[in-house]
Amino acid sequence: MIFFVTALILGLALSAMGLGIFITMKIFKIPDITTDGSYTLGATVTALLLLQDWPLLLILLCSMTAGALAGVLTGLVHTRLHIDALLSGILVMTGLYSVNLSLLGRSNVPFVGKTTLFQQIQWFDKPIFNELLLVTGIIVACVALLAYLLRTDFGIAMRATGDSPAMARALGINSKGMKVIGLAAANALTALSGFLVAQYQGFTDVSMGIGIVLVGLGSVLIGDALIQWTGVSNIALRLLLIVAGGLLFQLVLALALSLGLHPNLLKLITTVFILAIVGIPRLLKRQTA
Repeated sequence: MIFFVTALILGLALSAMGLGIFITMKIFKIPDITTDGSYTLGATVTALLLLQDWPLLLILLCSMTAGALAGVLTGLVHTRLHIDALLSGILVMTGLYSVNLSLLGRSNVPFVGKTTLFQQIQWFDKPIFNELLLVTGIIVACVALLAYLLRTDFGIAMRATGDSPAMARALGINSKGMKVIGLAAANALTALSGFLVAQYQGFTDVSMGIGIVLVGLGSVLIGDALIQWTGVSNIALRLLLIVAGGLLFQLVLALALSLGLHPNLLKLITTVFILAIVGIPRLLKRQTA
Protein backbone atom coordinates (compact mmCIF):
# COMPACT_ATOMS: atom_id res chain seq x y z
CA MET A 1 0.00 0.00 0.00
CA ILE A 2 2.70 2.49 1.03
CA PHE A 3 4.69 1.52 -2.07
CA PHE A 4 1.85 2.53 -4.41
CA VAL A 5 1.08 5.72 -2.46
CA THR A 6 4.73 6.65 -2.92
CA ALA A 7 4.30 6.03 -6.66
CA LEU A 8 1.27 8.35 -6.62
CA ILE A 9 3.28 11.10 -4.91
CA LEU A 10 6.11 10.73 -7.41
CA GLY A 11 3.61 10.67 -10.28
CA LEU A 12 2.01 13.89 -9.08
CA ALA A 13 5.41 15.56 -8.63
CA LEU A 14 6.39 14.57 -12.17
CA SER A 15 3.03 15.55 -13.63
CA ALA A 16 4.11 19.21 -13.52
CA MET A 17 6.69 18.21 -16.13
CA GLY A 18 3.92 16.42 -18.04
CA LEU A 19 1.95 19.67 -18.13
CA GLY A 20 5.04 21.41 -19.46
CA ILE A 21 5.51 18.82 -22.20
CA PHE A 22 1.80 19.18 -23.02
CA ILE A 23 2.46 22.86 -23.75
CA THR A 24 5.38 22.21 -26.08
CA MET A 25 4.16 19.00 -27.68
CA LYS A 26 0.40 19.51 -28.02
CA ILE A 27 0.05 23.30 -28.19
CA PHE A 28 3.21 24.36 -30.05
CA LYS A 29 4.01 21.03 -31.75
CA ILE A 30 7.64 21.37 -30.61
CA PRO A 31 9.66 18.30 -29.51
CA ASP A 32 11.54 19.93 -26.63
CA ILE A 33 14.44 17.92 -25.19
CA THR A 34 15.49 20.76 -22.88
CA THR A 35 13.38 18.90 -20.30
CA ASP A 36 16.25 16.63 -19.24
CA GLY A 37 18.41 19.63 -18.38
CA SER A 38 15.80 21.98 -16.92
CA TYR A 39 14.46 19.24 -14.63
CA THR A 40 17.92 18.77 -13.12
CA LEU A 41 18.45 22.54 -13.10
CA GLY A 42 15.36 22.98 -10.92
CA ALA A 43 16.69 20.33 -8.53
CA THR A 44 20.17 21.88 -8.58
CA VAL A 45 18.93 25.37 -7.69
CA THR A 46 16.80 23.79 -4.97
CA ALA A 47 19.85 22.04 -3.50
CA LEU A 48 22.06 25.12 -3.56
CA LEU A 49 19.52 27.42 -1.92
CA LEU A 50 18.15 24.85 0.52
CA LEU A 51 21.64 24.23 1.86
CA GLN A 52 21.93 27.98 2.42
CA ASP A 53 18.62 28.01 4.36
CA TRP A 54 16.71 30.20 1.93
CA PRO A 55 12.90 30.38 2.38
CA LEU A 56 11.16 27.59 0.49
CA LEU A 57 8.89 29.97 -1.43
CA LEU A 58 11.89 31.91 -2.68
CA ILE A 59 13.63 28.64 -3.60
CA LEU A 60 10.55 27.64 -5.60
CA LEU A 61 10.52 30.95 -7.48
CA CYS A 62 14.25 30.75 -8.21
CA SER A 63 14.00 27.15 -9.42
CA MET A 64 11.12 27.89 -11.77
CA THR A 65 12.86 31.05 -13.01
CA ALA A 66 16.00 29.04 -13.79
CA GLY A 67 13.91 26.52 -15.73
CA ALA A 68 12.14 29.33 -17.58
CA LEU A 69 15.49 30.84 -18.59
CA ALA A 70 16.56 27.47 -19.98
CA GLY A 71 13.38 27.41 -22.04
CA VAL A 72 13.99 30.99 -23.23
CA LEU A 73 17.48 29.99 -24.36
CA THR A 74 16.09 27.06 -26.35
CA GLY A 75 13.43 29.32 -27.84
CA LEU A 76 15.96 31.96 -28.89
CA VAL A 77 18.27 29.36 -30.44
CA HIS A 78 15.29 28.00 -32.38
CA THR A 79 13.63 31.26 -33.44
CA ARG A 80 16.61 33.61 -33.80
CA LEU A 81 19.29 31.26 -35.09
CA HIS A 82 16.73 29.24 -37.10
CA ILE A 83 18.00 25.94 -35.74
CA ASP A 84 15.61 22.98 -35.66
CA ALA A 85 13.61 22.87 -32.41
CA LEU A 86 14.74 19.34 -31.58
CA LEU A 87 18.40 20.18 -32.10
CA SER A 88 18.01 23.43 -30.13
CA GLY A 89 16.71 21.49 -27.15
CA ILE A 90 19.50 18.93 -27.41
CA LEU A 91 22.15 21.67 -27.50
CA VAL A 92 20.74 23.47 -24.46
CA MET A 93 20.20 20.20 -22.57
CA THR A 94 23.81 19.16 -23.21
CA GLY A 95 25.12 22.50 -22.03
CA LEU A 96 22.94 22.39 -18.91
CA TYR A 97 24.58 19.15 -17.80
CA SER A 98 27.89 20.98 -17.38
CA VAL A 99 26.12 23.95 -15.79
CA ASN A 100 24.40 21.73 -13.23
CA LEU A 101 27.59 19.85 -12.43
CA SER A 102 29.51 23.11 -12.01
CA LEU A 103 26.84 24.57 -9.73
CA LEU A 104 26.63 21.47 -7.54
CA GLY A 105 30.39 20.97 -7.39
CA ARG A 106 29.91 17.21 -7.19
CA SER A 107 27.59 14.62 -8.66
CA ASN A 108 25.33 14.15 -5.62
CA VAL A 109 24.22 16.58 -2.90
CA PRO A 110 22.10 15.22 0.02
CA PHE A 111 19.84 17.45 2.12
CA VAL A 112 21.03 16.12 5.45
CA GLY A 113 19.67 18.10 8.39
CA LYS A 114 17.62 20.44 6.18
CA THR A 115 13.88 20.97 6.48
CA THR A 116 12.28 20.25 3.12
CA LEU A 117 8.90 21.27 1.78
CA PHE A 118 7.39 17.88 2.65
CA GLN A 119 8.28 18.30 6.32
CA GLN A 120 6.37 21.56 6.66
CA ILE A 121 2.87 20.07 6.91
CA GLN A 122 1.90 17.83 9.85
CA TRP A 123 -1.85 17.43 9.37
CA PHE A 124 -1.86 13.61 9.52
CA ASP A 125 -0.03 11.21 11.80
CA LYS A 126 1.54 9.40 8.85
CA PRO A 127 3.97 11.65 6.93
CA ILE A 128 3.19 9.97 3.62
CA PHE A 129 -0.38 11.30 3.65
CA ASN A 130 0.89 14.81 4.40
CA GLU A 131 3.20 14.49 1.39
CA LEU A 132 0.36 13.24 -0.83
CA LEU A 133 -1.93 16.10 0.20
CA LEU A 134 0.75 18.74 -0.30
CA VAL A 135 1.83 17.66 -3.77
CA THR A 136 -1.84 17.20 -4.80
CA GLY A 137 -2.57 20.79 -3.79
CA ILE A 138 0.41 22.09 -5.76
CA ILE A 139 -0.54 20.21 -8.94
CA VAL A 140 -4.21 21.22 -8.69
CA ALA A 141 -3.08 24.84 -8.39
CA CYS A 142 -0.85 24.41 -11.48
CA VAL A 143 -3.73 22.91 -13.46
CA ALA A 144 -6.09 25.71 -12.41
CA LEU A 145 -3.61 28.46 -13.32
CA LEU A 146 -2.67 26.87 -16.64
CA ALA A 147 -6.31 26.28 -17.57
CA TYR A 148 -7.10 29.92 -16.77
CA LEU A 149 -4.11 31.12 -18.84
CA LEU A 150 -5.09 29.05 -21.87
CA ARG A 151 -8.62 30.51 -21.77
CA THR A 152 -7.42 34.11 -21.86
CA ASP A 153 -6.77 36.06 -25.07
CA PHE A 154 -3.06 35.48 -24.55
CA GLY A 155 -3.61 31.73 -24.16
CA ILE A 156 -5.80 31.62 -27.27
CA ALA A 157 -2.99 33.40 -29.14
CA MET A 158 -0.58 30.72 -27.92
CA ARG A 159 -2.87 27.96 -29.14
CA ALA A 160 -3.38 29.72 -32.49
CA THR A 161 0.39 29.95 -32.92
CA GLY A 162 0.71 26.21 -32.42
CA ASP A 163 -2.19 25.36 -34.73
CA SER A 164 -1.16 27.67 -37.58
CA PRO A 165 1.87 29.96 -37.27
CA ALA A 166 1.11 31.55 -40.66
CA MET A 167 -2.45 32.42 -39.63
CA ALA A 168 -1.18 33.71 -36.27
CA ARG A 169 1.27 36.03 -38.02
CA ALA A 170 -1.50 37.24 -40.33
CA LEU A 171 -3.53 38.15 -37.24
CA GLY A 172 -0.64 40.19 -35.89
CA ILE A 173 0.55 37.63 -33.33
CA ASN A 174 4.30 37.47 -32.73
CA SER A 175 4.64 33.72 -33.32
CA LYS A 176 8.36 33.66 -32.49
CA GLY A 177 7.78 35.44 -29.21
CA MET A 178 4.91 33.08 -28.39
CA LYS A 179 7.14 30.06 -28.94
CA VAL A 180 9.79 31.48 -26.61
CA ILE A 181 7.18 32.19 -23.94
CA GLY A 182 5.69 28.71 -24.36
CA LEU A 183 9.08 27.05 -23.97
CA ALA A 184 9.80 29.22 -20.94
CA ALA A 185 6.50 28.23 -19.28
CA ALA A 186 7.01 24.55 -20.11
CA ASN A 187 10.51 24.42 -18.65
CA ALA A 188 9.44 26.39 -15.58
CA LEU A 189 6.92 23.62 -14.89
CA THR A 190 9.63 21.03 -15.54
CA ALA A 191 11.90 22.77 -13.03
CA LEU A 192 8.99 22.67 -10.56
CA SER A 193 9.04 18.88 -10.89
CA GLY A 194 12.77 18.92 -10.17
CA PHE A 195 12.10 21.12 -7.13
CA LEU A 196 9.50 18.68 -5.79
CA VAL A 197 11.27 15.40 -6.59
CA ALA A 198 14.62 16.52 -5.19
CA GLN A 199 13.03 17.39 -1.85
CA TYR A 200 10.91 14.26 -1.82
CA GLN A 201 13.89 11.97 -2.35
CA GLY A 202 16.15 14.08 -0.11
CA PHE A 203 19.00 14.76 -2.54
CA THR A 204 19.92 16.17 -5.93
CA ASP A 205 21.92 14.12 -8.40
CA VAL A 206 23.39 15.59 -11.56
CA SER A 207 22.22 12.59 -13.61
CA MET A 208 18.67 12.51 -12.25
CA GLY A 209 17.29 14.12 -15.39
CA ILE A 210 18.81 11.72 -17.91
CA GLY A 211 15.93 10.21 -19.88
CA ILE A 212 13.31 11.94 -17.71
CA VAL A 213 11.69 13.39 -20.84
CA LEU A 214 10.40 9.87 -21.56
CA VAL A 215 8.43 9.94 -18.32
CA GLY A 216 6.80 13.26 -19.23
CA LEU A 217 6.20 12.06 -22.77
CA GLY A 218 4.59 8.89 -21.47
CA SER A 219 2.29 10.96 -19.25
CA VAL A 220 1.21 13.10 -22.19
CA LEU A 221 0.65 10.11 -24.48
CA ILE A 222 -1.47 8.28 -21.90
CA GLY A 223 -3.35 11.48 -21.11
CA ASP A 224 -3.91 12.12 -24.82
CA ALA A 225 -5.30 8.61 -25.22
CA LEU A 226 -7.67 9.26 -22.31
CA ILE A 227 -8.72 12.56 -23.91
CA GLN A 228 -9.53 10.80 -27.19
CA TRP A 229 -11.44 7.99 -25.46
CA THR A 230 -13.52 10.37 -23.36
CA GLY A 231 -13.95 13.03 -26.05
CA VAL A 232 -13.18 15.78 -23.53
CA SER A 233 -12.76 19.26 -25.02
CA ASN A 234 -12.70 21.37 -21.85
CA ILE A 235 -9.11 22.52 -21.36
CA ALA A 236 -9.16 22.07 -17.56
CA LEU A 237 -10.37 18.48 -17.89
CA ARG A 238 -7.78 17.79 -20.57
CA LEU A 239 -5.04 19.00 -18.24
CA LEU A 240 -6.41 16.82 -15.45
CA LEU A 241 -6.29 13.82 -17.79
CA ILE A 242 -2.63 14.61 -18.51
CA VAL A 243 -2.04 14.45 -14.75
CA ALA A 244 -4.00 11.19 -14.62
CA GLY A 245 -1.77 9.87 -17.40
CA GLY A 246 1.28 10.63 -15.27
CA LEU A 247 -0.25 8.80 -12.32
CA LEU A 248 -1.10 5.75 -14.41
CA PHE A 249 2.40 5.74 -15.85
CA GLN A 250 4.02 5.69 -12.40
CA LEU A 251 1.59 3.05 -11.13
CA VAL A 252 2.47 0.77 -14.04
CA LEU A 253 6.18 1.16 -13.23
CA ALA A 254 5.47 0.53 -9.55
CA LEU A 255 3.51 -2.59 -10.44
CA ALA A 256 6.42 -3.82 -12.57
CA LEU A 257 8.83 -3.36 -9.66
CA SER A 258 6.43 -5.01 -7.21
CA LEU A 259 6.34 -8.07 -9.47
CA GLY A 260 10.07 -8.50 -8.94
CA LEU A 261 11.61 -6.84 -11.99
CA HIS A 262 15.11 -5.49 -11.32
CA PRO A 263 15.31 -1.69 -10.76
CA ASN A 264 18.18 -1.53 -13.28
CA LEU A 265 15.63 -2.41 -15.96
CA LEU A 266 13.36 0.51 -15.07
CA LYS A 267 14.39 2.75 -17.96
CA LEU A 268 14.07 -0.18 -20.37
CA ILE A 269 10.58 -0.84 -19.03
CA THR A 270 9.79 2.86 -19.50
CA THR A 271 10.96 2.75 -23.12
CA VAL A 272 9.02 -0.42 -23.94
CA PHE A 273 5.90 0.95 -22.25
CA ILE A 274 6.01 4.16 -24.29
CA LEU A 275 6.63 2.20 -27.50
CA ALA A 276 3.56 0.13 -26.67
CA ILE A 277 1.45 3.24 -26.06
CA VAL A 278 2.53 4.78 -29.36
CA GLY A 279 2.78 1.65 -31.50
CA ILE A 280 -0.19 -0.55 -30.57
CA PRO A 281 -2.96 1.96 -31.46
CA ARG A 282 -1.27 2.60 -34.83
CA LEU A 283 -1.03 -1.11 -35.57
CA LEU A 284 -4.69 -1.57 -34.69
CA LYS A 285 -5.66 1.28 -37.02
CA ARG A 286 -3.71 -0.34 -39.87
CA GLN A 287 -5.46 -3.67 -39.31
CA THR A 288 -8.93 -2.09 -39.30
CA ALA A 289 -8.19 0.15 -42.30
